[in-house]
Amino acid sequence: MEYWRAALSHTFAAVDIAVPDEVCSGSVRTSRLGQLQVATVDSGPLWVRRTPRMITPGKDQQLIVKLLVRGVARVEQDAREVHLRPGEIVFCDMARPLRMAFPHPFRTKSLVLPRRLLGLGESDLQRLTATSVRPDTTVGSLLSPFVTQLVDAAATYPSATGEVLARHVVDLLTVLVGERLHQEVGDTPSPAQVLLPRIQVFIDRHLADPDLTPDAIARAHQISVRYLHKLFQTEDVTVSRWIQRRRLQECRRELARREAAGRTIAAVARQWGFTSAAHFSRVFRDAYGLSPAEWRDSAARAPRLSPSPRGVSGITEAALARGVPRRF
Repeated sequence: MEYWRAALSHTFAAVDIAVPDEVCSGSVRTSRLGQLQVATVDSGPLWVRRTPRMITPGKDQQLIVKLLVRGVARVEQDAREVHLRPGEIVFCDMARPLRMAFPHPFRTKSLVLPRRLLGLGESDLQRLTATSVRPDTTVGSLLSPFVTQLVDAAATYPSATGEVLARHVVDLLTVLVGERLHQEVGDTPSPAQVLLPRIQVFIDRHLADPDLTPDAIARAHQISVRYLHKLFQTEDVTVSRWIQRRRLQECRRELARREAAGRTIAAVARQWGFTSAAHFSRVFRDAYGLSPAEWRDSAARAPRLSPSPRGVSGITEAALARGVPRRF
């Protein structure tokens, strides 16, 4: 367990992991291409988390372009969850907290590069992470085979060739990411692109307030409710559903904590802004396919994450593979 966690942390960034019954097996194959690193990971079921305490502010963090080759996966970052199937790609920003669940044996191929190389602002990075790039899209049809060939052949390139390829990789990623974000490379982010992440942070800070409504959010940002709803159209969700989704995610995490086993489900619901325990139970089941009590019981039976090298206490995350949330 410790060796496997150290191998993953050395390749990508410091992480905690959990595996079923403390049995883990896998391999990591890496190569360098200039400032880039490429990696192929084969592993049995695995649950990964990167917490705020593992992140060093100001340090040049990595951006990971991860292609799922085999298995299924779920990635959580920036208040979003994405479910991946083979052939799909996801961007992971190691400068912010991250959770990944691989409930079955899997294989991934990854490009690891300093996030500064793409020249993206924080708002664009937050729009990019935890969203699926499917192979049947324009970006995916180019990026998926490119990542596969580059990772597989990286070890065969001479050093000078690797340096040149790395520069071309960054150029290609810059163009494709610009297409992904529906803007041309070098464009100044629009006011809407700057405002939406600020509003999402505001929502996170006020989740516990039962009076957090679209009207209150619009007033706080001096915009109309109509414009607020327009901003969230890009997230394919209404403002109210976004608030509910974030509250449910926080309740689910709290209910999975063994340290919170003595708290009632109603108390957890109230902590995150739900005023009715019955309503909370209903929307929780609609989202995850099981009741809050059933989720708490399954989390209690799941393996615990082992402590990190810094002594961070582990919490149960293996149950993430259960209760896959349905779309709101």
